[in-house]
Amino acid sequence: MKTSENTATKTLSRREFLGTTLAATMALAASSAAPTRAQESAGAAAAPTGGRRPLPFNPRTAAAMPMRNLGRTGFRVGIFSLGCQAAIEIKGNEKLSVEIMNRALDLGVNYFDTSNVYGGGVSEEHVGLVVRDRRSEVFIASKTGKRDYDGAMAHLDTSFKRMHTDHLDLWQIHNLQKMADVDRLLAPDGALKAFQKAKSEGLVSFIGVTGHFEPKVLREMIQRAELDCILMAVNAADRHYLSFIEHLLPTALEKQMGIIGMKVATRGRMLSTWKPDPLEQQPERMRTAKPGTITMAESLAYNFTLPLSTNIVGVDNIAQLEEDVKCAANFVPLSVEQMLALEERTLPIVRQGLYFRRWDLGA
Repeated sequence: MKTSENTATKTLSRREFLGTTLAATMALAASSAAPTRAQESAGAAAAPTGGRRPLPFNPRTAAAMPMRNLGRTGFRVGIFSLGCQAAIEIKGNEKLSVEIMNRALDLGVNYFDTSNVYGGGVSEEHVGLVVRDRRSEVFIASKTGKRDYDGAMAHLDTSFKRMHTDHLDLWQIHNLQKMADVDRLLAPDGALKAFQKAKSEGLVSFIGVTGHFEPKVLREMIQRAELDCILMAVNAADRHYLSFIEHLLPTALEKQMGIIGMKVATRGRMLSTWKPDPLEQQPERMRTAKPGTITMAESLAYNFTLPLSTNIVGVDNIAQLEEDVKCAANFVPLSVEQMLALEERTLPIVRQGLYFRRWDLGA
């Protein structure tokens, strides 16, 4: 009886939590609903920025998919955005990368996410081939993993050169995992000083942090530093272990940050169409013999239903991109019951769905 009562209480709690989460999504959507798509596509440009650089504007986005506010930045972003890993970070993939990014912009995508280290810099170089001619159409977010001032500033300069631009719309602290790194970032010669300086000088419009390892570390960072955005790993398996939805998302919402989701399908490992390679051919931390259990459309719908500004997804080809944008265009928020059902289906694959989490419980 006790087990049954505990299970019922847990289920009720999850329903209440998801109900609150869905209400937050609806509030987010409502706050960004006006003007209408037709009005936006008729020529509404970026909101006044108080001395900052004008924000990018892709006139196709409003007709292509729902849009939401990127926190308090003044930028309105489509719910689907392009992650510039996968095909775009592969050396020698220049032609396909350019085709994917140009097609994304033509389909209404208005946010690209890259990093100084993706593909050893190849991702930024490929992004540069497109944005040098279409910079005004796309919000560019990049990252540095450096924790010190000098290292971060050097990375920023490299990013500018690779992408043929003189500014980033969003510059982010990459892959924050440890509390010691929070202290290092906030030190007098820490990277946060570089972020603040770059923002004050107009080299970057906004600053943020990213992570997928440990929610309490990211929560500590956004509580101690004034940041505009956070990129966090959330998907339908999230609530089963070190949940970012439970332990990080509420704080980010309270601070009215721009919230970007990633690891939507965990590089395909959550998808029922994915077939694992032989175990010896898989990276040790990702090894699994299990196929996924949900579809890409379900993965996207789950994340789109959360109160996130947008979600970044990498693609291998244009067909995947077009299908993902179609999912965004046709998005209808899931019910609490549908969200719970997807969570239940991911339970058997939680380790592969969240391979990037801190699995050493003694850490």
